Amino acid sequence: MHPQFYKSMYRKNNKENENNFNKREGTKTRSDNRRDRNFNSKERSFDKKDRDFDRPERRRYKSNNEEYHNHNSRFRSFEKTKRRGITTQKQQSESVRLNKFIANSGVCSRREADELIAAGFVSVNDKVIKEMGFKVSSKDTIKLKGKKLTGEKKVYILLNKPKDFITTTDDERGRKTVMDLVKNACRERIYPVGRLDRNTTGVLLLTNDGDLTKMLTHPSYGAKKIYHVELNKRLKQSDIQLLLEGVELEDGIENVDDIQFVEGFPGRKVIGVEIHSGKNRIVRRLFEQLEYEVEKLDRVSFAGLTKRDLPRGHWRMLKDSEVSFLKMHHIPKN
Repeated sequence: MHPQFYKSMYRKNNKENENNFNKREGTKTRSDNRRDRNFNSKERSFDKKDRDFDRPERRRYKSNNEEYHNHNSRFRSFEKTKRRGITTQKQQSESVRLNKFIANSGVCSRREADELIAAGFVSVNDKVIKEMGFKVSSKDTIKLKGKKLTGEKKVYILLNKPKDFITTTDDERGRKTVMDLVKNACRERIYPVGRLDRNTTGVLLLTNDGDLTKMLTHPSYGAKKIYHVELNKRLKQSDIQLLLEGVELEDGIENVDDIQFVEGFPGRKVIGVEIHSGKNRIVRRLFEQLEYEVEKLDRVSFAGLTKRDLPRGHWRMLKDSEVSFLKMHHIPKN
């Protein structure tokens, strides 16, 4: 016979012998184990149904029980209300005073806007508003004498101011102003941040962001300015100490934050001065009080902004990173 026949007979005999031995010894066979597993699984499933007897199946409960649907609908409406609440809070945080919105639209100043509001020329959503301090959001429709106003986007322009230009938005005597240099820069109504006198050159920021203007012009916010000063004579060491400690002027005592001689200029007549005061002509007045004449004055840095790669008389828009730097790094000292 074929060898395969002997192998199959051998396995069959061994299996029967194993079963007979297990029956004699009282042990379970493989078939018994399978039956036990099946029974145990049925028992477990029965126990599960017994535990969940009071808990209906989800699909049947969802389709047949109206209260389930009502509960879900209430939950969804709660979530929607919650989301709406978040949106409302965000809108409230973005709301601005009505006079500020009018001023930002380029029509007039805030003070003039208050007069227009009091006179009843301003309406919000077709309703005349005379209340001072009334707040509006971007979704409101604001009209001035029937004409719709639109809020302006914030614009930030850096100018390298040349000589013989007045730092003002308008000059009654018809002299050249810095606005003539940036008249084609944007459509928004911008204004200079701080002042540079007619003969002073250098960095000048122009914007329509009133909050940032306040931050950069108020001394408590610590906006630093660096000037290159060329004097008519050599600066004495004793006068350097006076400038650091404080010089008495007609409107109070003022001092510089730092003062250094500029390398590459002989005679010790060209110096670098760092100061945070925003008073009018403060650098010139300090040196005039010490009997020096300022022949040239150039602002090379303002609140961290420099005139690098910006020729005299030219301007450029600030980068988003520069705007963020101005807003994040200039906070009150107190």
